[in-house]
Amino acid sequence: MSNKRPMKIAIFSDTHDNLVNFKKAISRAKRGETKLLIHCGDILKPETIKEALKNFPYKAHFVLSESDKCYFKNLSADYFDDLPNLKIWEDFGEIEVNGKKIAFCHLPKLAFKKAFARKYDVIFYGHLHKPWKTKIGKTTLINPGNLAGLFFRPTFALFDLKTEEFKLKILN
Repeated sequence: MSNKRPMKIAIFSDTHDNLVNFKKAISRAKRGETKLLIHCGDILKPETIKEALKNFPYKAHFVLSESDKCYFKNLSADYFDDLPNLKIWEDFGEIEVNGKKIAFCHLPKLAFKKAFARKYDVIFYGHLHKPWKTKIGKTTLINPGNLAGLFFRPTFALFDLKTEEFKLKILN
């Protein structure tokens, strides 16, 4: 019998440059044996990503919101070279992990539109600041809430790829 745990994904959104909460969430996600991080937009400044991820050794995917694009438009091509596990997506990202087709974006409208295409197992999205989970056909849609603590308590989510279990984590 193997004691290897299933791979978990940490899903963040709407950090709004709250570096304290972002670092706290990454620390908690690492303790939960997370091997992949997805951020669904509204991070804002690129420096926030660099600072938060400097001790995160695994793959990280960030999708940009319209607000993020204002801060990212004049970056040099080598700005994130010190973070080789980081991938930045423009509006919509998609990956396959352990046979699961995963997509992520910032806006709920785009997430729901993509869900109706029946191409993905799970789609993560942000923008609303409120945690939410629903299902359209075979696609599970998950909003992890927000790390900034704006309008609602600061939250993030863990998603277990093996069991497809979604756990909402509230930051204290």
